[in-house]
Amino acid sequence: MKAEIIVDKNYIVGEVDRKIYGSFIEHLGRAVYEGIYQPGQKSADEQGFRQDVIDLIKELGVPIVRYPGGNFVSNYHWEDGIGPKELRKKRMEIAWHVVETNEFGLDEFVSWAAKADTEVMMAVNLGTGSISEALNLIDYCNIEKGTYYSDLRRKNGHEKPHNIKTWCLGNEMDGPWQTGHKTAYEYGRLASEVGRALKAVDPDVRLVACGSSSSSMETFASWEAEVLDQCYDEADYLSLHQYYRNSDHDTPDFLARNLEMDQFIKDVVSICDYVKAKKRSKKTMLLSFDEWNVWYHSNGIPFDAWSEHPHQLEDVYNMEDALLVGSLLITLLKHADRVKMACLAQLVNVIAPIMTSDQGAWRQTIFYPFLDASRYGNGTVLNTIVKVPVYDSKTFTDVPYLDSIMVMDEEKEEAVIFAVNKNLEEGIEFSCDLRQFKDYRLAEHIELHHEDLEAVNTEADPFNVAPGKNTATVFDSGRLSGCFRKSSWNVIRLKK
Repeated sequence: MKAEIIVDKNYIVGEVDRKIYGSFIEHLGRAVYEGIYQPGQKSADEQGFRQDVIDLIKELGVPIVRYPGGNFVSNYHWEDGIGPKELRKKRMEIAWHVVETNEFGLDEFVSWAAKADTEVMMAVNLGTGSISEALNLIDYCNIEKGTYYSDLRRKNGHEKPHNIKTWCLGNEMDGPWQTGHKTAYEYGRLASEVGRALKAVDPDVRLVACGSSSSSMETFASWEAEVLDQCYDEADYLSLHQYYRNSDHDTPDFLARNLEMDQFIKDVVSICDYVKAKKRSKKTMLLSFDEWNVWYHSNGIPFDAWSEHPHQLEDVYNMEDALLVGSLLITLLKHADRVKMACLAQLVNVIAPIMTSDQGAWRQTIFYPFLDASRYGNGTVLNTIVKVPVYDSKTFTDVPYLDSIMVMDEEKEEAVIFAVNKNLEEGIEFSCDLRQFKDYRLAEHIELHHEDLEAVNTEADPFNVAPGKNTATVFDSGRLSGCFRKSSWNVIRLKK
């Protein structure tokens, strides 16, 4: 099979905002407790933060982390998690049916984020919460001193403001499973009022309004239109959430799921632009795809009701999952003009690229495409045309066997091609006319491949699925050529 990749450095999609490589930590399962925080564990520092996990997060280069939820946030009152730990109250956590000890809270997370070199995306409770509660929270976080809550923060040992600039106005408020679920009108009005109040306190904050919890929601599209009709002026981003499954164990259909993400983004952009036109607004609504990942391996596992941080939603990812994650990253880059934030959900233990035990931490298969995109997918996304045969699956038609995108980083004098070969039987011979980059050289061709699509990484065998180098790729006289191995993730780096 053959493919041609066509690019022109003058035809661009948009500039990459590094916040598309964000992630998510929720008080769910072992994401916080035994994930990022485990006092007494051999790598833990004086605050109980696991250094082995911080090291892997720094390796990924995660620029922003959404916290504290997720479904958790809609019944969470942030004041339960501040002040002396011995005085904090244990609470029922009804989203995941466990007990929340509140040993780890807002101040701990901000301190952890600083050590992990990442920014905080703070979610406010708009389920059981109120406007005043949100105002108290931003007072605590962003006011220097002289008010009750800013002085309380200082009393709790944080003299300088946390200065959090990105705020999520609730979580999945369209979902009947959400505590405090609302209609689109009810939520839109509340988001408008809370957003206006938050910006009155700090005009520099960026606000994310809740879009649909997935494109399959019955209220999808009508929800977005009504919510934006109410809060378009206050919101800076509209959120998208979607998880991708292979419950039927149909690999060709599963690997086509990025087409679902692509259409979801296009649909939401259309709705945003409709509301923009309706309101005669000069502002273009940006998108925050702040929950996305593969999630199906752990479905159906019973929860250990009313226990503390049990094992929940701990998907063990295989090679097949890494391929789709690679295609999903390529899809986000294809929409770099509008998708300016995104969060791989989640970061540690819970449907995550990083897993831990009491002894150590290791990288799951999906760690590697995310690492490569975060490390090398920066700069300007070029409009990338791929001429390649297509296939039909159970759900999709005309699925390209090859997903690819090129990103040009002029500051680093680097150009990068990302590619996923979805052909399960054979490699794809590719060529690309890159005479516009003739003064560049081939730096490397990174390849993630395993003959067994069910192969996983474990604590006992943490590098079973790991990247290698493809040394057969050629870049000569501005012509790039080579072969993408069957069912592989690829990164081709050109340096000036």
